[in-house]
Amino acid sequence: MSRLINPESAGKQRTQLTKGVVLAIRELMKQEQADENTRDLAAFIGLALIEIGETIDVSVQAWEKRGYWVKAERFRMEWEWVNQLGRGMLEALRTEDWNQVAMFSVRIAQKLQKVQVAERNRIGQPWVGAWQRLLQNQK
Repeated sequence: MSRLINPESAGKQRTQLTKGVVLAIRELMKQEQADENTRDLAAFIGLALIEIGETIDVSVQAWEKRGYWVKAERFRMEWEWVNQLGRGMLEALRTEDWNQVAMFSVRIAQKLQKVQVAERNRIGQPWVGAWQRLLQNQK
């Protein structure tokens, strides 16, 4: 029997989300005033970072099964910032503290500065409706 390969792996999901976050940060930095699109962008960034945080343990499990403890811990340490900054972004958004949203965006952009997204990408606008999803998740 041949080996099954999951095309929707945690690594691929993490890559797609990080590219979406970088694109959303670019769009957020272009915003001059807060509106529904700004809320969508900030909500998407926060939710995507938390979702990225959930993929870390999935990726590390395979290494831990093989006894690569140092590699697993190094990977966890490399990505430990995502949950903290994601929650911080969502909290700043809930209180509509746009200065904090901007500060979190800068910090996130610094962490993801190596992620490259082409100007003509096929990602689209994954942030559309993120604010409504956030509000629905709170209920």
